[in-house]
Amino acid sequence: MGAPRKQALSTPAAGEQTPPAGRPQMSDIARLAGVSVSAVSRALRGKPDIGEETRKRIVELAQSLNYTVNVSAQNLRLKQNNTVAVVVPPMNNLREQLTEPFFISLISSLANTLTDRGYEMLLLRIDADTANFADLYYTGRAIGLIYTGQWLPHDRLNELAMARVPMALWGEQRPRQMYCTVGTDNKHGGKIATEHLFAQGAKRIAIIGDFGTVELENRLAGYRQAHAERGVAADPALLINTKFHTAHIERDMQALIDSGAPFDGVFACSDLAAITVINTLIRNGRAVPDDVLVVGYDDIELASYFRPALSTVRQPMEEAGNVLVESLLAQVAGGRPEPRQLTTELIVRESTRRTA
Repeated sequence: MGAPRKQALSTPAAGEQTPPAGRPQMSDIARLAGVSVSAVSRALRGKPDIGEETRKRIVELAQSLNYTVNVSAQNLRLKQNNTVAVVVPPMNNLREQLTEPFFISLISSLANTLTDRGYEMLLLRIDADTANFADLYYTGRAIGLIYTGQWLPHDRLNELAMARVPMALWGEQRPRQMYCTVGTDNKHGGKIATEHLFAQGAKRIAIIGDFGTVELENRLAGYRQAHAERGVAADPALLINTKFHTAHIERDMQALIDSGAPFDGVFACSDLAAITVINTLIRNGRAVPDDVLVVGYDDIELASYFRPALSTVRQPMEEAGNVLVESLLAQVAGGRPEPRQLTTELIVRESTRRTA
């Protein structure tokens, strides 16, 4: 018998790159992308010294290979760290942001939960146009990040999640989301607030809020759904899209009153907005609730002490802090928790109870 025939070996065509066998490494991504390993590392860490096209190519390759950062090795480096970064939204007036009762409640809940578990909290602001969203983690200053809102770009958050940066966000779940959010069903909240106003006798309901955010867009959707289910057209003249600042709310509420457009109910998309609406109505000789019914959102502590006491949609802030911390620590331990949606509740008080 002759010598055994050798099997022909298949080789990639010229210019083709062979995908790695087994668990992909950063060097594999560098080879396929035609860049250095350090360039891959910087791109996946969100460093600003990588061109956008190169960064996008690296991220897409990493996603196609199901590449993830070796979290256990990074955690070994950070094992002595017990600091969690809590990041607040960028605003022109940060002082006003940090004194807003809703955020005080959320931050207080986070601080209490972290302290009870033996962790320290670092409070700071990161602007939406800042490239290094995760530098606090990569430099070892924090073991993870909790964002108190959804102002960061959705795609960038997905990239950080793919790189296994531990983070949790207060906000709505979004399509094709890879990161962990904890929030409430804002569409349902907007719907039950509007339905309550209808049930209490309101015929023409105004809505006021800053509808440039995901949460407020969904509250507006709930408002519209409540109208549609009653066969009532929502009047565009009663939709007030304004900034959540007292001066803006006063100005735009006064403009609605001055316009002469009839309304007998107002859904204000935050409790502070509702309180400002009520004060503006009273200054114009309109009684709440006898002339106009008003419902707010959040159930801040002041809502029950204000007069008339404010009907509102309660968001469970103490539970929110607990779940955000649990979700973050699960990621620090190597897990991948699912997004959580907490339950809202309608709280009925004097601002929607007519005396006659």
